[in-house]
Amino acid sequence: MAFDYSKLKGRIVEKFDTQQAFSKAIGLSEKSVSDKLNGKKSWKQKEIMKAINVLQIADGEVQDYFFKEKVQNF
Repeated sequence: MAFDYSKLKGRIVEKFDTQQAFSKAIGLSEKSVSDKLNGKKSWKQKEIMKAINVLQIADGEVQDYFFKEKVQNF
């Protein structure tokens, strides 16, 4: 199952300007964050919690940022 992280990417730019600054804020390498945002690696629960905190994502919006499924075109 693939997830759509476009809204998350936008929030990162809105709050931190760069993925590099966001990566530092949550204690991950820029490569690791890039892999997660591009669906190459999965987010761990602790990483999601850190991201929610630094990006100031409301509880009711978490699903929109981390669990929105990609729509497949056939």
